[in-house]
Amino acid sequence: MLLGIPKILSPELLKVLCEMGHGDRLVIADGNYPSETMGKGNKVIRMDGHGACEMLEAILQLFPLDSYVEHPVSLMQVIPGDPVETPIWESYKELVRNADARGENAIEEVEKFAFYERSRSAYAIIATGEKALYANIMLQKGVVTD
Repeated sequence: MLLGIPKILSPELLKVLCEMGHGDRLVIADGNYPSETMGKGNKVIRMDGHGACEMLEAILQLFPLDSYVEHPVSLMQVIPGDPVETPIWESYKELVRNADARGENAIEEVEKFAFYERSRSAYAIIATGEKALYANIMLQKGVVTD
């Protein structure tokens, strides 16, 4: 056990977060995301019993967002015409606002298949049990300055 570390972060996930360098990307995937397919050859961390918001909140306590890019946070864009609502995005925006001075300006939407392509080169994918649709979010790690 360690002090100050959110309990939801497993030793395996903490190791991955520590190994990541500036510019590396991390995907927090919902339960429908093809994590094992997109993560072939990379790290896939199973966190099936947890939601994406609780994972994002815990990770942002330890993980600086990249200040050298305009949008270090990417959301998977809803396919045009798909009648899906994305209320989870409001929770994501609030969590990012609490973690980064740029607030919502740090977030971009990425077309679904472009998001898939980016995730193939992500350092790791966290496969959650999140049930919300289009709840996939990608973070780009920044520099630790303290």
